[in-house]
Amino acid sequence: MTELEFLSWVRGPGFQIATVIFVFGIIVRLLEIFLLGRKANLAEANGSEMSGGMRAIFSRMAPESDTMKRSMFTIVAGYIFHIGLFIVIFLFAPHILFFSDVIGFSWGALPTPVVDMTSVITMITLAAVLLHRIKDPVMKYLTKTQDYLVWLVTFLPLLTGYLAFHRVGLPAPSLLALHILSVELLMVLFPFTKLMHAFTFVLSRWYNGAISGYKGVRS
Repeated sequence: MTELEFLSWVRGPGFQIATVIFVFGIIVRLLEIFLLGRKANLAEANGSEMSGGMRAIFSRMAPESDTMKRSMFTIVAGYIFHIGLFIVIFLFAPHILFFSDVIGFSWGALPTPVVDMTSVITMITLAAVLLHRIKDPVMKYLTKTQDYLVWLVTFLPLLTGYLAFHRVGLPAPSLLALHILSVELLMVLFPFTKLMHAFTFVLSRWYNGAISGYKGVRS
């Protein structure tokens, strides 16, 4: 298979396969959550589930002061690489063109140098997070094989995208193919790993907040 044939397969059948697994996996995982259901609460309501749930979603965006003091590095690094990933994925002009072809509309992009710098900062932050996990005894004990896998499939699209943009090491078609392939690997594993929290964190926060709201207490 030539470089161009490999790129064509990755952009065609490979992407279609990854998309089917990604969408089907997310639907199945969400159905698992919703079909679990919960028992009817027979106690008299002392507050609103809706307001309690919505309050929990937004109030937990910011960490509590005690948590911040205990885990400042983890929290700050988490914010940096999550925001960085958002910028690189959704505010880079070539990515926006791709999304526009899929969903039919587009939005403004950040200047390329800004996104390029953001990708470097995000990669450095992810590397620091991995080093912290390895060196901290408690974090290392709690870290499972899946955590390392999730780190790897998150890091690879950033690295391959940076190399493809700057055309480092290999011909441009091969670099682009490897970048797309790394994204497809991320898509395939996404529904079946902790990456799924990108969809479920809102549900879990709302659920916990709704229970507290029903009881009339703040979550």
